[in-house]
Amino acid sequence: MKRVMLDDLDRQLLHALQVDGRAAFSHIASVLGTSDRTIARRYSRLRSSGVVRVVVVPNGQALGYVDWMVRIRCSPDVADRLAVALSRRDDTSWVSLISGGTEITCITQTRGRVGESELLLEKLPQMPRVMAVTAHCLLRAVAGTSGWPGRTAALTPMQIAALQLPLLEQDEPGGDQQLTDADLQLLPLLAKDGRASQLSLAAATGWSESTVRRRLEELRRANLVHFVVDIDPIHFGFNTEAMLWLTVAPADLAEVTTALSEHQEISFAAATTGPSNIVAYVVCRNTGALYDYLAGRIGSLPGVLRAETAPILRRTKGAGAILTPVITHG
Repeated sequence: MKRVMLDDLDRQLLHALQVDGRAAFSHIASVLGTSDRTIARRYSRLRSSGVVRVVVVPNGQALGYVDWMVRIRCSPDVADRLAVALSRRDDTSWVSLISGGTEITCITQTRGRVGESELLLEKLPQMPRVMAVTAHCLLRAVAGTSGWPGRTAALTPMQIAALQLPLLEQDEPGGDQQLTDADLQLLPLLAKDGRASQLSLAAATGWSESTVRRRLEELRRANLVHFVVDIDPIHFGFNTEAMLWLTVAPADLAEVTTALSEHQEISFAAATTGPSNIVAYVVCRNTGALYDYLAGRIGSLPGVLRAETAPILRRTKGAGAILTPVITHG
């Protein structure tokens, strides 16, 4: 991938979009102290060059879904085709080729215990030379829930507060929102472009622009959807990504997960079931920095019994999984 040089304003804009991916350019410009024309031009350049993609994805945990980390071991000659096939599914995200092209990882979601085996095993693309498939439940996200720290360090706390949309409490009016049949027309569009205009969303759904605007605000304030700014760390000068699996003594699990949440190198981490009880995505400037991180910060953590790493060679899909929710009819 060709690297695009980002200046301070680019980084501030990307951080602002992570806070509120649909914030008006005029509002972002006001917070950043520049003109809305400048912000619109910067975003257009980044998006048209394929550097950034802003998407809206459902909050699976709030909707009662369970996240799974799927790991597929296969022969290199089928890895690309299998990764592409997985990327085309609506229920996958973060599909990556790892381990020299002999493994694929992805995250998928299920509704509780219903249909898990069918989703995770029976519906995987039927290809020869797939040697092993494992799936482990992500029990709790412990780091990176607000984005990788490497791209969310450009704004001051005051600027972040000025951009944030306040969430509703459960006991507030509208705080117990659920997805509806009508929302299913909206979410696939926002999974492709989280900044799609209200006019285009209204035309695609048959709603009025005011209905689109009101419903989006309801979903966001009820924390049923959130924004993901999908951008390769290479544009920030970080050229190495890796998967990390840790086996940690249960008594030290809380301390280790707290420490990981403070590591700038961790873009996402979760406690998980399976032989390893933590999985993480690591971002470093180069392989030497990855070694230093593993030997230093990971090596010094208490209770780490085993560590496994695998470089991410290529990501065929980032954010953008679309749930098929259980609908609540009123």
